[in-house]
Amino acid sequence: MIEFKDVCFKYKDIDVLKNVTVNIGEGESVALIGANGSGKSTFLKLLNGIVFSQKGKYYFEKTEICEKRMNDSKYSKLFHKKIGFIFQNSDAQLFCPTVYEEIAFGPRQMGMDEKSVKSRVEDCLDLLGISNLKHRQPYNLSGGEKKRVAIASVLVLNPDVLTLDEPMNGIDPKGKKFLRELFIKLNKAGKTIICSTHDFEYVEGVFERALVFSEYHRIIRDDSYENIIGDEKFLQDNNIK
Repeated sequence: MIEFKDVCFKYKDIDVLKNVTVNIGEGESVALIGANGSGKSTFLKLLNGIVFSQKGKYYFEKTEICEKRMNDSKYSKLFHKKIGFIFQNSDAQLFCPTVYEEIAFGPRQMGMDEKSVKSRVEDCLDLLGISNLKHRQPYNLSGGEKKRVAIASVLVLNPDVLTLDEPMNGIDPKGKKFLRELFIKLNKAGKTIICSTHDFEYVEGVFERALVFSEYHRIIRDDSYENIIGDEKFLQDNNIK
């Protein structure tokens, strides 16, 4: 489903990702692990067609994702229905006057009729346990509530792939437990989950696989999540734990 071939990305003259080659199949659950600044967030931005590599190729469902391709509005719209991104900072993602409008924004942009929009929004409000917030203003919500609204605004389009950047940040233990159970449920339903995380305590059972990014901006290990989390020496040597 997702294929990176020798992908490199620089910001100005600074290496952010170097020679990344990886394949991710449909329905996988993959954790991105590594120290701050190792390239995990950039990897997610490349996956979502927000930035583009200076070298190497990225294929999504055998189609090369590049700036020219994403400038085709018809293809871009189809691509963003299939892959959704939840930012680390929910405030960067929320901009509508009410929670309902926030979640309805994506389906309306896709040209759905209002009856379908309402049905999808109500389903997502229920799934995320935020029906009581639908008339609230997003900027007045708690960090955990904002995160649930941001996730609902992506899930409402029913994407095949869900990508998340440190989704547990700034959330209380009850909210973390809710999100963990939600991610497991979504993955069991066939969604591909790709998520950067430091919060190992609260993601137990979510991931089958992990990619480890080094401080030198390369993937240095691709293994089962359990094998990596159980390797204390490796985690310590790479400033991960």
